[in-house]
Amino acid sequence: MPAAAAPIISSVQKLVLYETRARYFLVGSNHAETKYRVLKIDRTEPKDLVIIDDRHVYTQQEVRELLGRLDLGNRTKMGQKGSSGLFRAVSAFGVVGFVRFLEGYYIVLITKRRKMADIGGHAIYKVEDTNMIYIPNDSVRITHPDEARYSYDLSHSLQYNLTVLRMPLEMLKSETTQTRQESFDIFEDEGLITQGGSGVFGICSEPYMKYVWNGELLDIIKNTVHRDWLLYIIHGFCGQSKLLIYGRPVYVTLIARRSSKFAGTRFLKRGANCEGDVANEVETEQILCDASVMSFTAGSYSSYVQVRGSVPLYWSQDISTMMPKPPITLDQADPFAHVAALHFDQMLQRFGSPIIILNLVKEREKRKHERILSEELVAAVTYLNQFLPPEHTIIYIPWDMAKYTKSKLCNVLDRLNVIAESVVKKTGFFVNRPDSYCSILRPDEKWNELGGCVIPTGRLQTGVLRTNCVDCLDRTNTAQFMVGKCALAYQLYSLGLIDKPNLQFDTDAVRLFEELYEDHGDTLSLQYGGSQLVHRVKTYRKIAPWTQHSKDIMQTLSRYYSNAFSDADRQDSINLFLGVFHPTEGKPHLWELPTDFYLHHKNTMRLLPTRRSYTYWWTPEVIKHLPLPYDEVICAANLKKLIVKKFHKYEEEIDIHNEFFRPYELSSFDDTFCLAMTSSARDFMPKTVGIDPSPFTVRKPDETGKSVLGNKSNREEAVLQRKTAASAPPPPSEEAVSSSSEDDSGTDREEEGSVSQRSTPVKMTDTGDSTKVTENVVQPMKEVYGINLSDGLSEEDLSIYSRFVQLGQSQHKQDKSSQQLCSRCPDGVIKLTPISAFSQDNIYEVQPPRVDRKSTEIFQAHIQASQGIMQPLGKEDTSMYREYIRNRYL
Repeated sequence: MPAAAAPIISSVQKLVLYETRARYFLVGSNHAETKYRVLKIDRTEPKDLVIIDDRHVYTQQEVRELLGRLDLGNRTKMGQKGSSGLFRAVSAFGVVGFVRFLEGYYIVLITKRRKMADIGGHAIYKVEDTNMIYIPNDSVRITHPDEARYSYDLSHSLQYNLTVLRMPLEMLKSETTQTRQESFDIFEDEGLITQGGSGVFGICSEPYMKYVWNGELLDIIKNTVHRDWLLYIIHGFCGQSKLLIYGRPVYVTLIARRSSKFAGTRFLKRGANCEGDVANEVETEQILCDASVMSFTAGSYSSYVQVRGSVPLYWSQDISTMMPKPPITLDQADPFAHVAALHFDQMLQRFGSPIIILNLVKEREKRKHERILSEELVAAVTYLNQFLPPEHTIIYIPWDMAKYTKSKLCNVLDRLNVIAESVVKKTGFFVNRPDSYCSILRPDEKWNELGGCVIPTGRLQTGVLRTNCVDCLDRTNTAQFMVGKCALAYQLYSLGLIDKPNLQFDTDAVRLFEELYEDHGDTLSLQYGGSQLVHRVKTYRKIAPWTQHSKDIMQTLSRYYSNAFSDADRQDSINLFLGVFHPTEGKPHLWELPTDFYLHHKNTMRLLPTRRSYTYWWTPEVIKHLPLPYDEVICAANLKKLIVKKFHKYEEEIDIHNEFFRPYELSSFDDTFCLAMTSSARDFMPKTVGIDPSPFTVRKPDETGKSVLGNKSNREEAVLQRKTAASAPPPPSEEAVSSSSEDDSGTDREEEGSVSQRSTPVKMTDTGDSTKVTENVVQPMKEVYGINLSDGLSEEDLSIYSRFVQLGQSQHKQDKSSQQLCSRCPDGVIKLTPISAFSQDNIYEVQPPRVDRKSTEIFQAHIQASQGIMQPLGKEDTSMYREYIRNRYL
């Protein structure tokens, strides 16, 4: 079924803030600068925020006249030309929001951004710099001594966004007529086109506020200004790489959304709050799309979502003892798993069923530490499952990853791969196209066992994997990578790019995906833990170079320093930005509070109005639609979250082609984002001739493009890695690397013992190594081409070449002279005669295409234009040019 609607593109994408003594004027426009909106902010109120939005769409000429009148009216003397009454304060790309401190309100603007990804022609930007501007004028300022993407909804998953766009028009119209008499109208009154009936519906949905970080800053103006002024921002990670499959570009995108509820730093935010929001909760989505087709309607898109988060219990760690691993304490008794019930109810509503828990914390310890959390989590899940229907119960998978890592007999990633296969088969994944015909003709066993929900337009993911350890950093990132690698194989198979849903290590595709996940893990670890990852995928594969161990120790020390000395200030900043703490006159300051426990746990400040049932702990509407997520079900409650507007099919608000390519701007290849992103062909594929260019071919560690074309030190390090791996004992496990990382424990080390030793270092100045470097970089001719061109050809090769030449000659028409020539061919060469003289049977006889008269005239006019001879403009050209000028400037 074709898509029924298109996403609405915001008309406010570039901002200019103008300043007068009495007001700020925020002028916003689209990229083409054909549509403008103006926001008026009063500067005469010292404490209140007064904003006026006339909701009128201006043209460029109207905005120029408006700014001219404001400039003339605000000069100190009427008619004075020397001084200006309107000043240009700053240029920006969006409004983060409005924040109030003790002296009044500030406006926060995005002044610098960087493009990170493209999804269906919709750009995703990273905020790199902001500017906070004080709104009240200095004349009314009350000083205080203590004052120190626009169109793609990132807060929702791709499955939600495309499901909304595929909503049938009949459903929208019928739902609209049924609900007009109720308290809402799904259609906007503004700009609704009813003539003709050939318009296109544009849909805009409310963001999922759990992953919006500036929601509190925009809340004060949300009901005052037009929605185009509201730019919602997520916090987390976004990365995109290009996978080239024999020249076919496929974009692999990784997006991480960090929850703004119960947010904070490592040791200061643990467990869950009274509303079921857990610490360090991150939703990770991997999106695969065929970049050769940009549109959401005609393109091929697939996504898979998984979640990480702290154990949903009341627990914490006391950092006042200055220990690398503070003891874990349970703060409150929760025999009826009230907090866990609220948390899993949220997950059922957003993801559907089944909810799968992969618990990676330690289970065997001499002194109880992490095992405390495992025992409480098992009790909570067991209690909640006894009331759920059997087909929708929560699946609990305990696996002591640290124990398996220390064992010589077990391969951690092989075991994780088995878990990943079972998880992906249960949840399925999202794809917006039905199964290909080839997969129906040659079905794969693994494909037939795949879960999820199959619909006529493709597949839906139902349920989600929730992975946790203690910190949800190192172990969790590796486990999520293995699950994502398994899902990536199914996604590639569903798009018809591989013949079996299976990917192996040491291929260009997996190396590219592993690099994305390492960047993803480093970013999330810096945000929550204060350092990059300590243990990576290579560490658990036990192929990490010996130089990596010293880096791991430094990362551990950096994490410990950040947790001990700087996390408190970071936590105060997060509480202030998210609106958890509001500065108020006469109350203690943020830095004077002994703890922020009461700010995040609202039940400590007031009694909750209602308390959920101990047995029926879920929301009734959610359980009715399982396994589908309730947020994606078409119902009256979800339709209230949508804004539908009817456009002409050429309107700029839904024209993704102009939004993406911007034909009105001068661009260069150097600034093109798709050429600058990481590419499997440029960065991972070997550059030697004769090697299979497929990104799914297993390669040696020294065959990657990065090691071949890297600098000298990288090449030497690669050689040393191979030498060390061949001669030295296995690399140490992560237990022997650091004493303060999340995967080690002194008591475990006494029980299990050390299983490996450090690799012996190799000197970088060894002359033999440098000789080997040269030998590996400059490969012999025979290895590259298969033969040595300096040697003479054998008789067998000459005979084969002669037959090949004769075969080519026999494809042409044969006349008498050629036949006589062929009769004198040497013996041993097969004589071939053409079987037909018709041109249809001859691959070399091609009739030239016929060019019509109009094309010939266009070509001749083009040649004459290069010589300076211009043709007179026709009536169509003149009308087209006038239409362009009217849309651009009038």
